Amino acid sequence: MNFVLLITALLTALLLVVAALGIAKLISPSSTNPQKGEVYECGIPTRGKSWMQFKVGYYLFAILFLIFDVETVFLFPWAAVVRDLGVEAVFSVLFFFLVLVGGLAYAWKKGALEWK
Repeated sequence: MNFVLLITALLTALLLVVAALGIAKLISPSSTNPQKGEVYECGIPTRGKSWMQFKVGYYLFAILFLIFDVETVFLFPWAAVVRDLGVEAVFSVLFFFLVLVGGLAYAWKKGALEWK
């Protein structure tokens, strides 16, 4: 009985997705202008090759930012219920901060936070 409901829900979802994509394809405007396939950078004409390499430092800096941003988001639910959780929760978050600070110190020592 449950498999029938599951299969019905999956088929309904698939049908709705296919129908939405089909309707969008039918009613969307189309253009065959050759400029449509060109690279666009805020209205400024590009200089040089479009496939140039970037320094890995940019990616590393962005990944570090995302890591610390996501870790900060994990602190909000904890802060909402910290009084109900007790002393163990405080020690677990202190360990969490210790790991974060250790990761930041490691990245700092390796020079990941320096622009060269």
